[in-house]
Amino acid sequence: MFDNLSDRLGKTLQNITGKGRISEDNIKETLREVRMALLEADVALPVVKDFMAGVKENAMGQDVIKSVSPGQAFVKIVNDQLVHVMGDANEQLNLNTQPPAVILMAGLQGAGKTTSVAKLAKYLKEVQKKSVMVVSADVYRPAAIDQLETLAKEVDVAFFPSHISEKPVKIAKNAITEAKKQFIDVLLVDTAGRLHIDDEMMREIIELHGSIDPIETLFVVDSMTGQDAANTAKAFNEALPLTGVILTKTDGDARGGAALSVRHITGKPIKFLGIGEKVAALQPFHPERVASRILGMGDVLSLVEEAEQKLDKKKTEKLAKKFKKGKSFNLEDFLTQMQQMNNLGGITGLMDKLPGMGQMPDEVKGKINNKEIDRLQAIILSMTVEERRKPDIIKGSRKRRIAAGCGQQVQDVNRLLKQFTQMQKMMKKMRSKGGMAAMMKQMKGAMGGGGGMPFQ
Repeated sequence: MFDNLSDRLGKTLQNITGKGRISEDNIKETLREVRMALLEADVALPVVKDFMAGVKENAMGQDVIKSVSPGQAFVKIVNDQLVHVMGDANEQLNLNTQPPAVILMAGLQGAGKTTSVAKLAKYLKEVQKKSVMVVSADVYRPAAIDQLETLAKEVDVAFFPSHISEKPVKIAKNAITEAKKQFIDVLLVDTAGRLHIDDEMMREIIELHGSIDPIETLFVVDSMTGQDAANTAKAFNEALPLTGVILTKTDGDARGGAALSVRHITGKPIKFLGIGEKVAALQPFHPERVASRILGMGDVLSLVEEAEQKLDKKKTEKLAKKFKKGKSFNLEDFLTQMQQMNNLGGITGLMDKLPGMGQMPDEVKGKINNKEIDRLQAIILSMTVEERRKPDIIKGSRKRRIAAGCGQQVQDVNRLLKQFTQMQKMMKKMRSKGGMAAMMKQMKGAMGGGGGMPFQ
C-alpha cells in the first residue's frame, strides 16, 4: 500500500536523519524532495501546499534546531503532519440511534460499493457484534441485487429482497420496516452508481436520503483514482451530507494521493480502508498507523488486532502444544502456518505492517509474494497425509507424482523440501535455549543475501 510514496519519502528522510543540526540551507533540498514525493503520489496541490507550510514552520522551530537528534525530530514532524492531513485520529461509525441505524452507501460505478456493503456488514457483525441487514436500492445495474444477496449469504447477514421494477425510496422504506420487525441493529442500503456524476443520479440519491434520513452516509471511492477521488467526494458532499468515506482498492494503490487528499478537500473523515477483494478485507482507518506505514515504520497495532480477529486460535494453540511436547515440525504444520498467514493478508500484507521492511532491497522484495505462497501450498496439498507427516519418505517417484498433481516441476518440489528443512531447523532452535536469537540471526543472514530466501 502506497509503496511509491513510502519509498520516495523513506529515501528522502534518510538523507537528513544524520545531520548534526537543521538549518534553512540543509533543509531546503529535503523539503523540495518531500514536495516532489507528494506531487508524484497524486496528492492535490492545495493539500501539498498546506502540508509543506506546516512542515517548514515546525521544522524551523527552536525545539528542533536545539534537538539532540534534529534529523529524527524532522522525521517526527513529517509523520505528525501526515497524521494531521489524514484526520488526526480514527473516527468510528455513529450508531447511537433508535435501531435500526441506517447507513446509506453512495459512490460511482466500479468503486466497489456493493462489495464494501458486504465487508462493512461482516465488520459490524463480527467486530461490533451487531445484527445486520442489507438491501439493494440499485435498480439499474444488471444483477446488482443478486450480487448483494450472494454476498449477504457469504457473510451470514440478513438480506431484504428487492426488484428492479420498484422505486429505490419504496425499497429502502420497506427494508426499514422489516428491520424493525426483526429487531435489526444496523441496516445497510446499497445505492445505484454511475460511471460519472450526473444530475439525474444526484436527484435520485438526494430524494432517497431525505426519505430515510440515515445516521451515516458513506461515500465509497476507488483509492487508485488519486486526487480525482477527493474531487468526486467533494462533489457528492455538496449534494449530500456525507459523514465519512470508505477508500477501496488501497492494496493496489502505490501512490496514496487519495488518502492524503480526501480529508483536506471534503472535510469528511476516511472511516475505512478496503484492502483486498475478500469480504474480510476491510479495516478501520487510523491516520497515525497509515502515516507510520508510509514512513516505513510499520503498523504493529493493526497487525495485532488482525491476528486477534482472523487467526484460528485452535490451530495456533494446537501447534504450540505440539512444540511444547517436543514433537517435530512437519509439512502439515508448514501448511497451517501459510494458511494462517493468508488470513492476515499474505506475506505482502505482513511485510507492509512490519517495521523496517521498506528498507529491504528491491530484489529481495520481488522474491517475496503471495503467489509464491499459493504455489507452495498447492505442492503440499498434492501430497498424501502420510507424506505431509513424514517428509523423509518423499523420494524420486513420489516427487514426480506430487509435481504432476499440482502442475509444477520436480525442481519446485525439491525447492519446497529444502525450504521446509530450513524452517524445521529454525523451529528446533526456537525450542532450545537462546533459540529465538539464533533464528533471528539466521533470518537476517537470509535477507541480506547470504543464504537463500525462504520464499524465493
